[in-house]
Amino acid sequence: MTDQTKGRRYRVISGDSHVNEPPDLWVDRVPAALKDRAPRIEHFDEGDAWVIEGVKDPINFGMNACAGLAPEDMKGWARFDEIRRGGWDPAARLEEMDRDGVDAEVMYPTPRLSNAIVANTDAEYHLAMIRAYNDWISEYVGYAPERFGGLAIIPNRGVEEALAEIDRVMDRPGMRGVMMGCWPHGTLQIQPEDDKVFGVLAERRLPLSIHVTMTQSFPAAHKAKLPGYGRFFDAPNRMIEMIFAGVFDRFPDLDVMFAETDFGWVPYVKEQIDNNYFRLDPVSDFGLEMPPSEYISRHFHFGYMTDTFGLRDLDYVGAERVLWSNDYPHISADWPNSWRVIQSSMAGIAPADRQLVLAGNSQRLYGFGS
Repeated sequence: MTDQTKGRRYRVISGDSHVNEPPDLWVDRVPAALKDRAPRIEHFDEGDAWVIEGVKDPINFGMNACAGLAPEDMKGWARFDEIRRGGWDPAARLEEMDRDGVDAEVMYPTPRLSNAIVANTDAEYHLAMIRAYNDWISEYVGYAPERFGGLAIIPNRGVEEALAEIDRVMDRPGMRGVMMGCWPHGTLQIQPEDDKVFGVLAERRLPLSIHVTMTQSFPAAHKAKLPGYGRFFDAPNRMIEMIFAGVFDRFPDLDVMFAETDFGWVPYVKEQIDNNYFRLDPVSDFGLEMPPSEYISRHFHFGYMTDTFGLRDLDYVGAERVLWSNDYPHISADWPNSWRVIQSSMAGIAPADRQLVLAGNSQRLYGFGS
């Protein structure tokens, strides 16, 4: 961290913001033998879109870059040279953040782009594309490390490659955590060899982020009638898997962040998991050191953009577990009016809890101001 980071006052930190990857990110950074296979933007009649190996449909990005537009102007298709510059230009991003009153942001990739790379089983391709992204994001956040938090995508073609990537990029300025789309060994079921990675993350106090869901599937064009309404569906399964695999008994300093899952569902899940645990443990002998809800209360954090129900029942989750997020520049963002939404949605929240949700938890997890 730079000296600018120390002593800086943070009032609002977004625990889940995004970039718009530039068209040349992968083409310019991968080995020559892979350039023709690298993700790239192509022009179509409707607009520009990413063309990615293994993905059937062109991946447009209009809804990932439409914050601040009038509702009638928010469309799936757009031209890259017409979207706001802050998605790929950190200097422009600082101006956009200042306009919205946001002091710092934790940066996630565009989900469908990262999912396509995570799902590719060609190890050489997979590693080259992940390294290219991590190099680019580290340069982006290094522009202003006191205001940006970079997350490295962790490869999942073997734990040694995952460990090597952590060592390669995580000491760069502004890099503050890691993101997984799949467990390091390569599947969606935790295996003993993954402990090496969990151990390093816990030792280095690097939070593990899961954005919405883990998946090994290639993305496709949005076909759901209402995309995004059930972002939390996968999170309870991941929590149960990690708890009952004993991950937190072995690594009590490991922190996990679920980005863009909201949190109003958490009290219900805690109740139901404990209910079944206490009924079945005498027979099944799960071997846990504490009830499942205690692990959730100690190790998991939840990012939200809009969750009035959750805020109303914040005590049942714990203010220290919740991170406000703006999702900028995606369609869910309220830019440049985040402060208005914060003021209305957090009316009645105790000042100390409000400070934790808006900035304190992100500071603690990601090291802003330290």
